[in-house]
Amino acid sequence: MTFNLPGIITLPVRALAWIGSQGTRAIAALVFIGVAVPPLGELLKPFVTEAIFLLLCLSFMRVDLAALRGHLRRPGLVLAATAWTTLAVPLLMGLASLASGISTRAPDLFLALMLQAVASPMMASPALAALMGLDATLVLVTLVTSTALVPLTAPLFAYAFFGGSLTLSPLGLGLKLAAILAGSLLVAAAIRRAAGMTAIQKHKLEIDGINILVLLVFVSAVMGHVAGGLLADPLATVGSCLLAFAVFFVLTGLTALLFRAAGRERALSIGLMVSQRNMGLMVAATEGALPGLTWLYFALSQFPIYLAPQLLKPIVRRLRADKPMAVAGEAADA
Repeated sequence: MTFNLPGIITLPVRALAWIGSQGTRAIAALVFIGVAVPPLGELLKPFVTEAIFLLLCLSFMRVDLAALRGHLRRPGLVLAATAWTTLAVPLLMGLASLASGISTRAPDLFLALMLQAVASPMMASPALAALMGLDATLVLVTLVTSTALVPLTAPLFAYAFFGGSLTLSPLGLGLKLAAILAGSLLVAAAIRRAAGMTAIQKHKLEIDGINILVLLVFVSAVMGHVAGGLLADPLATVGSCLLAFAVFFVLTGLTALLFRAAGRERALSIGLMVSQRNMGLMVAATEGALPGLTWLYFALSQFPIYLAPQLLKPIVRRLRADKPMAVAGEAADA
C-alpha cells in the first residue's frame, strides 16, 4: 500500500481554501453550529485564550505596512476612534441605561451592558474586517491603542456606575492584554520574515479558512448554553437577543455616521470594530462571578457580531463598487 504524500498535504489545503472562500457565510454558520452542538463548546472552551492569540497572530501577519505607516503619519483618525470606543461609548451606554431605568429594573442586564461598553474591541475584529474586505489595518491599529487604555478606563467606568460592588483588576488585566498583544506580534513578525509577504498574499483564501476555524473555537465556547437558556426562560432569551442586535446596530450606525468624513468604507470599518466588544476579557477580569442573565446576554451578543458580516455584505459590496467610480471622478476633475 502506497501513500500519495503530496495529495495528502494538498487535500487539507484545498479544504482551508474552500472554507475561506465561503467568507461571511461561513462566519454566520459558526453561530448556529455553536448553538446546535453544545458538547463542542464544552470541548473547545479551554482553548479560548489560544484562539484569541492565533486570531491576533493572523491579523498582525497580514498587516498592510504601507497603510500602517499612513495611519501612523496621520494618527488623527486612530486617536479619534480610540477616544470614541474607550471613553464616549461607555459614557453614553451608562447614561442611556440610567435614563431608561434598566439600571434599577434589570440590574443584571445593566451589568452586562456596562461590561460590553467598557470592553475593548474584540481580538477577532481585524480578522472579521479582513474577511469582509474592509480596512483591517485601521481596525488593528485602533484595537491595539484602545486595548492599551482599557485597563485604565474600564475600572474607572465600573466604579462610576457600580461603586465598589464590582471589582476589576487593572494590573492583572493589563498584564494579560500586554502578553497577548506582544506575543502575537512577535509570532506574526517571525512568520512574515520566514514566509514573505508574497506567499502570505498568495495564500489569502487558506489563511481566511484558518481564521474561520479559529473563530469556531471562540464562538462554540460562548454559545454552548444558549439553547438551555431558551428552554429555561424563552421570554428573557428572546428579549435579550433583540436588545443585543439593537445595541450592535446602533453602535455601528452611530459610529459610521460620526466618522463619515473619513470615507464610507473606513467609517464602516470603525463602526463594526466599535460594535464588536470583547466581553470575554471583562468576564475574565471579574473571575466569572456574574449573574445568569449577564452570562446569557454575553452569549446572545455574539449573534449580531457573527451574523452582521453576512447581513451587511450588500453594503460592503456597494461601497467597493462605488470606490473605483469615485477615484475615476477625482482623476477626471484633476
